[in-house]
Amino acid sequence: MVDGALIDAFSLQSRDFALKWKGLIRKSPQLKHYNALNDDTLIEADAAFYPLLARTLARGLDRSLVGNFFVTLGRNRMKEGFPVSEVIYAVNLAERVSIEYIMTEFAPESPVRMYQSMGVITQMSEFFLLGCFYLTKGFLEATYTSMGNKDAVSEELLKKYFKDDFFFKKD
Repeated sequence: MVDGALIDAFSLQSRDFALKWKGLIRKSPQLKHYNALNDDTLIEADAAFYPLLARTLARGLDRSLVGNFFVTLGRNRMKEGFPVSEVIYAVNLAERVSIEYIMTEFAPESPVRMYQSMGVITQMSEFFLLGCFYLTKGFLEATYTSMGNKDAVSEELLKKYFKDDFFFKKD
């Protein structure tokens, strides 16, 4: 069971976590598309992760909920012109912020919390890894659709290069 204080922190302090994330984004010159955004847009974009993470830690991993969130994120970022590598790296930075909070703020308070933190970090890693899977799915679906509709790429050619069979399917 995950400590309620940790769940509350992720739910109620999402803006604080997003501020830390924004700082990491600003220090990453390879994230050109994210760095082109203003601070408020960046903070708003990242703040949505943490309540979903809190819900996942409290109730367990809901593939549908997590999948829908990250598929939508992937689709939106593709439509906004972000490279998928930047989006995945930005998600990795959100995971880093979360883990750093646990290791510096939550875990040191007691040996019980230190022990509990190992399990929580495992759950968080599963959340973010599954999130990247669904993010990629959404990004590639949007790319596939765009290439087929706007760029008039033939279905045959699309199927040649998009070999995944998970497009447009619900898990």
